[in-house]
Amino acid sequence: MPRPAHIAMIGTPLVSHVLPSLEIIRELVARGHRVTYANARHTGELIAQTGAELVPLTSTLPLAHQDWPQDPIAAASLFLGEAMAALPQLHAAYDDDPAELYLYDIGAYAGRALAETQGRAAVQLSPTHVAWEGAQEEIGAAFAGLPGGPAYRARFAAWLERCGARTTNVEEFTGRPERVLAMIPRVLQPHADRVDTEAVTFVGPCFGTGEEDGWMRPAGAQKVLLVSLVGSGHPRPQEIYQQCVAAFADLPGWHVVLQTGSDSDPSELTERIPPNFEVRPWTSPLTILEHADACVTYTGMATTSECLYAGVPVIAVPDGAEQCRYAERLVELGVARQVNTADLTAAALRTALMELIGDPRIAARSSWLWAEVRAEGGTRRAADLIEKQLTEERVG
Repeated sequence: MPRPAHIAMIGTPLVSHVLPSLEIIRELVARGHRVTYANARHTGELIAQTGAELVPLTSTLPLAHQDWPQDPIAAASLFLGEAMAALPQLHAAYDDDPAELYLYDIGAYAGRALAETQGRAAVQLSPTHVAWEGAQEEIGAAFAGLPGGPAYRARFAAWLERCGARTTNVEEFTGRPERVLAMIPRVLQPHADRVDTEAVTFVGPCFGTGEEDGWMRPAGAQKVLLVSLVGSGHPRPQEIYQQCVAAFADLPGWHVVLQTGSDSDPSELTERIPPNFEVRPWTSPLTILEHADACVTYTGMATTSECLYAGVPVIAVPDGAEQCRYAERLVELGVARQVNTADLTAAALRTALMELIGDPRIAARSSWLWAEVRAEGGTRRAADLIEKQLTEERVG
């Protein structure tokens, strides 16, 4: 184990980007490193739980109203503007107290720029897909063909030149980090065979030990179904809950855990919730998935990864293009049945569940994927690789 170091994490002020790496930060702190975490103040409570020190940044992203543009150039411009605003704040915080190693979120361009201007090593932590060989050229060509695309690229290139970054090619800067830890299962990565394994290591989802509240399968429950439809803006959550109740109410031996979020109040269903249902406020699904036999989910990246990590087959009810991609991938992997929200009925849900649990090939595939994902190493391997990078920088 290397001697303790100052490690800085430069984050993106989106909770979905903060949560995946928190256990890595917690592990580094537990190993004796001083970890500072630069991010917006609203992430401070999450960061404080790891033992890291918050370095507060003022964000320019539309966090209060969540008014995100649909136009890809406008959306990309928001993150470029965020980097431009963040970098002077990072220099003010770190020029007199530089980190020995910088970690940065895939959306935190200022993190890589800061490390390059200081001549320090940097490791990107990616909670989503990473670039593959040829991807940046494909994306760059697509952007160039959009209204405002050339102007966006010129603005990005001018910023790189102006801020003193070593890497001034936009495609290389955004798509070819020198070192990446991908916190997703490799089986979910598009074109995984074209990913540069010299730069990218798939460590898989990074969880802690003793996940949270210790949920246990109730006595007498032969099988457990988790319904976790949290985290989507779907306009009809109550209708989906009703279909789930109708689909799974009278299944002999099944205990159904229905997770709800702040945007999905099941109170109007309370009188109709059958005895084999348990309604719970949302927490990390993993603590329940460890005891589950199947899961109904929107197939966001986080829950999809958790289902693979727990070896649980999925009834995929995707709500949006990104979730559809994950749902289709789970079907390709042989561990899911997809029910589109437009076609969702109690009969379709029940049929999907019976197909999942009645097919021994699905059980075998789930077990194989469970082993594959666990073998990627998760939190401890990520921390080991970060410390290895520290040692190499010190020797070099």
